[in-house]
Amino acid sequence: MNATARIVSRLWMAVMASGTGAFAGDYPVTIENCGNSLQFDAAPERAIGLGQNSTEILLMLGLADRIAGSAIWVSPVLPELAEAEAKVPRISDTTPGFEAVVSRDPDLLAVQFASSVGPDGRIGTPEQFADLGIPTYVSPTNCDTDTRGNGDGSRARLYSNALLYTEVAELSRIFGIPDRGDALVAQMTAREDAVRSRAAEGVSILYWFSSPEVAGDAWVAGKNGAPAYVNSLLGAENVIDSEEEWPLVGWETIAALDPTVIVIGTMDRRNQPADDPAVKRDFLATDPVARELTAVQKGRIVEMDAQAMNPTLRTVQGAEVLARALGEFGLLK
Repeated sequence: MNATARIVSRLWMAVMASGTGAFAGDYPVTIENCGNSLQFDAAPERAIGLGQNSTEILLMLGLADRIAGSAIWVSPVLPELAEAEAKVPRISDTTPGFEAVVSRDPDLLAVQFASSVGPDGRIGTPEQFADLGIPTYVSPTNCDTDTRGNGDGSRARLYSNALLYTEVAELSRIFGIPDRGDALVAQMTAREDAVRSRAAEGVSILYWFSSPEVAGDAWVAGKNGAPAYVNSLLGAENVIDSEEEWPLVGWETIAALDPTVIVIGTMDRRNQPADDPAVKRDFLATDPVARELTAVQKGRIVEMDAQAMNPTLRTVQGAEVLARALGEFGLLK
């Protein structure tokens, strides 16, 4: 188990130890979520996590026995949650169908992306599920995005982990375990503070998630998403100035910007040609344009869990990984 895994493991054990009166919340609980009002008269018993982070939050809050299924996974579950997650039925690693979700008889959908369950949801709309008596809670981290014209959405404002901590707090209230939510948020903010105590100066960063064609344009992080928040903790700059979460950008454009550091996403998913980090590294080393980048020439390439590049529990872990790498590169004050 690496250092980050040990930290998160201790975090999880502390959260579990904080639970004194499980499912004893002050009901009814009303939550305003993405423009919808949700009311709960008791703790859900058959929740479904649609999106890896939504499921991992439920698991981190000690709710494995209340999860009737999960879907949409990018990376392996956090190591300290593996035993609990093994008890949860996996509906699909990718996007499931409406019927597959409904067949699990859920009493709550915890949704990471509105593109899954939203106005134009691939699985369905909140209204379709509400008609069956199934409430939908969409992550506040995604409520702040505009998905018109871009499936990954765009942000007019810089993302903040405060939205993630709202999600943790609200889900813990829904399940009547607010003390566990408070403990988890306290642990996460303490880790953020530790990263914030270190600072970079004059450092620009490119985050490369994947590409639809290895030698073609790349999906890289825009200026207001989770990677930009990581940058803000460290005082670094995002090399791409776009409000889109993951715009497609050509390597000639990237070369002109010449980032100080390149962060490449790692994942188990193999839906796109450049999902594999080894493919990314080979491209950077051999492409006539990419291999001339300063970051490539100086070996300033950092591997980061792709989940950390989206607003998730792992975003702080991503900040820790980047801070450690910048320190090794001699780029921290």
